[in-house]
Amino acid sequence: MSFRERLQSWRYNLVPDHLVGEILTKRWTDNAIPFLALAVTLATFGSIIPGFFKLTSLQESTRQLGEFSMVVTGMTVVMLGGGIDLSVGSIFALSCFSAVYVFFILEQSIWLALAASLATGLVFGAINGYLVGYLRLRAFLTTLVTFIFGRALFDILVTTYAADVQLSTATSDVLDFIGDSTFWGLSVSVWLAIILAIVTHIALTRSRPGWHVLAVGGSRRSAHNAGIRVRRTVFMTYVFSGFCASIGGFLIACRLSGAGPGTGLNLEIMALTAAVVGGVSLGGGRGSVIKGLMGAIIVLTMTNGLIRLGYGTGTNQMVLGIMLAVAVTIDIRWLKNRHKVLNEVYVAPVYLKMGETQSAAPGSGTPYELDNRLSAAEHIGLGELEGPEDVILDRDDNLYCGTRHGEIVRFFAPDYVKSEVFAHIGGFPLGLAFDKSGNLISCVGAMGLYSVSPDREVKRLSAETSRSWTSIVDDARLRDPNDCDIAPDGRIYFTDSTKRYDAHDWALDSIENRATGRLLVYDSKDGSTKTLLDGYRYTNGVCMAHDGKSLFFAESWACRVHRYWLEGPKAGTAECVIRDMPGYPDNINRASDGNYWMAWLGMRTPSFDLSLRHPDMRKRMTRRLPQDEWLFPNINTGGVVKFTEKGSIVEAMGDLTGGAHPMVTSMREHKGYLFVGGILNNRIGRYKISGADPNWTSPASYWGAAS
Repeated sequence: MSFRERLQSWRYNLVPDHLVGEILTKRWTDNAIPFLALAVTLATFGSIIPGFFKLTSLQESTRQLGEFSMVVTGMTVVMLGGGIDLSVGSIFALSCFSAVYVFFILEQSIWLALAASLATGLVFGAINGYLVGYLRLRAFLTTLVTFIFGRALFDILVTTYAADVQLSTATSDVLDFIGDSTFWGLSVSVWLAIILAIVTHIALTRSRPGWHVLAVGGSRRSAHNAGIRVRRTVFMTYVFSGFCASIGGFLIACRLSGAGPGTGLNLEIMALTAAVVGGVSLGGGRGSVIKGLMGAIIVLTMTNGLIRLGYGTGTNQMVLGIMLAVAVTIDIRWLKNRHKVLNEVYVAPVYLKMGETQSAAPGSGTPYELDNRLSAAEHIGLGELEGPEDVILDRDDNLYCGTRHGEIVRFFAPDYVKSEVFAHIGGFPLGLAFDKSGNLISCVGAMGLYSVSPDREVKRLSAETSRSWTSIVDDARLRDPNDCDIAPDGRIYFTDSTKRYDAHDWALDSIENRATGRLLVYDSKDGSTKTLLDGYRYTNGVCMAHDGKSLFFAESWACRVHRYWLEGPKAGTAECVIRDMPGYPDNINRASDGNYWMAWLGMRTPSFDLSLRHPDMRKRMTRRLPQDEWLFPNINTGGVVKFTEKGSIVEAMGDLTGGAHPMVTSMREHKGYLFVGGILNNRIGRYKISGADPNWTSPASYWGAAS
C-alpha cells in the first residue's frame, strides 16, 4: 500500500466522522441545546453577580422556582397534547386570591383555603378544556379570552378586598411552614414541584393516558383513527394545567400572605417561553417535563439576574421576547429539516482497498470457476415463497425456510409439494439451526435470536448484548442478527452483521463499508449473550467445524472467511482462512465429505471495488442521486463454493442462465441433495450432488443418529 493509500485509510477509518450522524439520531440531542443554554446562563450570571450562588439567595430563588415550575409543568402537558394555555397567569392569580380570601377574610382553615384554590384552577381548566377539547375552538383565542376575563376579575377582587386582607389577624403555623420553611435545605414549594414533575413524567412515559397525550399532540387525526378519545384527552390536559397553576397560586399565597396587582402578571409569557426554550415543541407531541423544567430554570435565572443587575421590566420583557423568538425558530426549522440533516451526515463511507482476486468466470481455470450446474436444480415452492434466505431439514427429512412475511414454512417430505406455516415469528427469519432437542433456532432480522419448539411454541432467546462504554450508537441491541449455529455444549453462536443499520438497510452498510459486524454467543444455561469478536465488515454465515472445536464465519463485504477457535492453544482467537474471494460470502454449512459449503450472495465487480477506494465519491452519490441509481454490490449472480478446513477451494457451481437460482444466500446438504435458498428468490432449489453420501444428514452430523 502506497503512502497516499495509507493516508486515505487512516483518514476515513480512524477519524470518527460518522459520530455526528450517530449523535443526531439520539433523542437526547434535543436536550443538548437547552442544557447548554442552562449551563451558559448559570455560569454567566453566577460569574457577574456577587453572591449569586449563596444559600440565602438560592433559597429565595428556589421558592419562586418551585411555584413557577408547577405552572410550566402544566403548560408543558398542554403543549405536548398539541394545545396552548395563555390563561395560566390569570388562573395562578385567581387561585392565589381564593386561598387568601378564604384564609384571611373568611378566617377558615388553611386546608379549606387550599381546596378553594384547587377548585378555582380546576374550574377554569375545565372551561378551557371544554371549549378547546369538546367544542373544538381555537386554543390560542380561547385561552386568550379566559386570560383577559380572569385577569379582569382578579383586578376587581384585589381592589375590592385588599384592605380587608391587610387588616386580617388570621395566622397559621402550617401557612408559615409552607411559605417560609425548608426541608433538607429545600423549600416546600421546590419539593412539591419535584414530586409533581416526577409523577407527571412517569405518567407521560409509562401510562396509557400519557401515551394518549403524546399521540394526540403528534397527530390528532391519527390518534382518533387509533381509537383514542381525542376530545377527552385534550380536555384533561387543560384541567391538569389549571390544577398545576392553582397549586402554584396557593404556594405564593402562603409565601406572601396576600395577593397584589402584580401577582401572576406576565406569567403566561414566562411559562410559554420556558417550555419552548426547554425544547417542548409548539407543534405538540415532542418534549418532556424535564425539558420544561430546564426552560423554567433558564427563564427564572435570566429574569432575576437582570433585575439584580439593575435592568427594569422592559428589558426583561424584551429578553423574554427574543428568547421566545429564537426558540420557536430553532424548534420549527429543526423539526422540519432534521431528517435532511441526518441524510446528509449519517452515511459516512470509509476507505477500503480490496485485494486482487482470481477470476470466477467460466473457462478461467481457477478454483473459483463457476459452472452452470445449479441451473438443473428442481424447484420447490415456486411462487409460494418470498425470500427463503436460509433452508434446513429435520430428522424426518422435512424442509424449513423463513420468508419475508415473518413466517417459517415447512415442506413435507418426500416430494416437498405440501407445505404449511410452521410458525409465525414476525420480522424476517434468516439463519436457521436445530438444537439437540429439536428446537428450531432462528436469527430474526431487527428482532433477535428466537427458538421454535417442536410443538411450535415461539420463544425469544436474546435481543441484546452488553453495551460497550465507548459507543454512541446503542450497540447493545441486535440490529441485524443473520446466521447461527450450535456447539456441542448447546451454546448458540451467531452473527450480528452491523451495529449501525437494520437488516433492511444492508445496502447502506455495503456502501459505507464500516467494520461494525460482530460474532456473539448465547448461553442457554444463564440466558446471557456476549460479544466474542467485533470490527468485521458485515459478519454473515457461521458454521461449527466438524470436530466442534472451532467455527467458521463469513465477512461478506471484505470477501473473507475466518476461523474462530473455541478450544486448544488458539482458543478465543480468530484467523483468516480465505481472503480476497471473487464473491461475497453468505451462509456456511457442513458437507458430507468433511468439507464445508459456502454461499456467494453476489460477485465482486471492478466498478464497486474501485468505488471502495473513493469514499468521497460514495458519499456524494448517497447525497445527490436517488437510491435506485446508486452503485451497489452485484447481488444478481452468485453461487456455491466448497472449501476445506484449511481454506482450500474444492469446487464451485452456479446458475449462469439466471433462470433457477442466480442469487444464493444459503445451501444445506441432506441425503445426497443440496437444497439452495436465496433472499431474493421465490423458490428453493434441490440439486442432486454427484458422489455425495446418500445417507448423510446435518442433524446426525451434529447430534448423532436418532435413538
